[in-house]
Amino acid sequence: MLVGLLDRFSIGLSALCLLHCLAIPLLISMTPVVATFAFADESFHIALIALVVPTSALALGLGCRKHRGWGVVVIGLTGLALLGTAAFSEGLGLGEIGETVLTVLGALVVASAHVLNYRACRACDCEHN
Repeated sequence: MLVGLLDRFSIGLSALCLLHCLAIPLLISMTPVVATFAFADESFHIALIALVVPTSALALGLGCRKHRGWGVVVIGLTGLALLGTAAFSEGLGLGEIGETVLTVLGALVVASAHVLNYRACRACDCEHN
């Protein structure tokens, strides 16, 4: 049950990350006052990653212990690496578009890993053990 809860929480965080990454630039361009809000700041992105990494590691690790689906962990780690690269990409010269693309791709990959983890746990009935 804990794995399923953590998977759903991580999927929600990934969705929030996508919303933040895609909607904030649009809102800022339409209403510059939005840029003054805390969620428009880069620190919000870092805070999301600080929540996503431990939650994902715990959920995917616990799920893998039950269903032995190492591919799910690899997918999740790939998504986390993309998110981390995007968050700390300033020195890489990717620009805002590159950072956005990496963030969106990373969030989708992490969410996909959690969907796969959730399904694998349900298939082996490991949520009830």
